[in-house]
Amino acid sequence: MKDSYMRKTSTLLMSVIVLLVLWGKAPSAWAQGPGIQEAEVVVNGISHKGQRITLQVDRAVVERAWKTYLKNQAKKPVNGFSFWPFTKANSPKGIYTVKQGKIETISSSPITIVSKVEGGPDSTLVWWSLQTGGQNLSQQNTPKEWNRSAGLLQQFAYNLYRENMQSEVEYAEDVVVYSKEEAKRMALVSGKLQAKITKREKEKNALEAAWSAKTNELTDLNQKLQKSLARQELVLAAKERELNEMNKRLQKSLIRQEIAQQEVGIMLQAMEMAKEKISRMN
Repeated sequence: MKDSYMRKTSTLLMSVIVLLVLWGKAPSAWAQGPGIQEAEVVVNGISHKGQRITLQVDRAVVERAWKTYLKNQAKKPVNGFSFWPFTKANSPKGIYTVKQGKIETISSSPITIVSKVEGGPDSTLVWWSLQTGGQNLSQQNTPKEWNRSAGLLQQFAYNLYRENMQSEVEYAEDVVVYSKEEAKRMALVSGKLQAKITKREKEKNALEAAWSAKTNELTDLNQKLQKSLARQELVLAAKERELNEMNKRLQKSLIRQEIAQQEVGIMLQAMEMAKEKISRMN
């Protein structure tokens, strides 16, 4: 149980620390257009010139957010299949298209969008190609529109990182609450064990005193004395074993209590760092 709890908390701590590092680098990266590159991708046998960005976020999370972002920006339904008449009905997983969308910040003309999301749990690539007036946007031929669309892709990355960080902060807050309760529980367990140990020590001391008195007082009693001493010795040994076992349990309880208290401090510090980063971005 202790190992499982430690693994769970360690995983969360690493996640928060990684996001804090990424978030700490974000302001300067946003100012420079983080990772936006022109890239040509073949979709359903057709080559499209577009833009791509790589995010250090799980693909499933990016894919859900990207579909919503496309729909909101283009104000049109997002299709998970190709609208090209000469291709198969269903496109490969991760391909999303918008036909005759409307993005006023890029162009007053209808825009056709082909996009692709691919990656894994740690890194995801988002690519899109925008076509208006029968022409694909490109850095060379349509620099103004290209920069505007790059800004939208950059804004998507910014929003996603921010939402991801916020969810990690909320998770960290839950762990802090749990760790505090665990620390309180361990303190109660330790207190009860300590009280039992104290009681057993008194009983043990009393038995030792009685045993010592008997050996000094009843030196002339033979058979009866030996039986009495043997019984006293057995009881004393049992108490000794019980005391040793309780001491072992106390040490384990104190270790768990110390771990929980350390985790509270670490998570509070990580949470405050994350909140401070978020407040600077607002």
